[in-house]
Amino acid sequence: MNKMSVAVALLSSVTSLTVYADNEGDQSRITREQQAAKTEVWEPVPEVVSFDKAGVPSDAISLIGDDLSNWISVKEGNANWTLENGVLTVKPGTGDIKTKMSFCDIQLHVEWKAPLPEGDMDGQQRNNSGIFLQQRYEIQVLDSFNNKTYPNGQAASVYKQTIPLVNAMKAPEQWQSYDIIYKAPTFDGEKLATSGYVTVLHNGVVVQNHTEIQGTTEWIGAPKYTSHGCAPLQLQDHGNLVSFRNIWVREL
Repeated sequence: MNKMSVAVALLSSVTSLTVYADNEGDQSRITREQQAAKTEVWEPVPEVVSFDKAGVPSDAISLIGDDLSNWISVKEGNANWTLENGVLTVKPGTGDIKTKMSFCDIQLHVEWKAPLPEGDMDGQQRNNSGIFLQQRYEIQVLDSFNNKTYPNGQAASVYKQTIPLVNAMKAPEQWQSYDIIYKAPTFDGEKLATSGYVTVLHNGVVVQNHTEIQGTTEWIGAPKYTSHGCAPLQLQDHGNLVSFRNIWVREL
């Protein structure tokens, strides 16, 4: 074979390899796209959630409106707390109030405010209230700004059970926020099947991170679980003028 023939043969070989490589690249790209498509899930498409001027999601239930129609007294009868301009304030001596609706797994948003403490107020007397999930499991409401008390009883604790990771309390007369993700306990007949769990953000700071609820939040004695179903939310009258606003809940 002369030099010209060798050159032509080599050129033809290189061209063939180039074309093969290009085809292989195309095939490789298509195969990767096809492989990727295998793990793409197109249905169901999540519903679109919008927000009102107060930031309440469109799929949420707003629990404070122009009246107290969503609430009743735990003592039976009407809820007798004070409602003014969308702000709900404890009326000491009237007792706890609860929602008319019952809930299981929820996302709960609550804004609350403690007034300035009186001179002799300290510890658990520093403008105390509470949010009871399913009327049994309390997330503590307390003025914990420069206020010494037992840490498993300060603001954002699972009362008498779990100390918050940090103290994210603002000063009195400022609005605080709780964002609570609650997984309700489940039962097999009268026996506990799975414990409840709660995540709490206090003023946007995670203070309870998927915390296991050990049972009822007792002032005296150990926590315990007793079989129950969905149940109302409850706000505590501890004798102090704690205020609430913009309470909304999403069922999960």
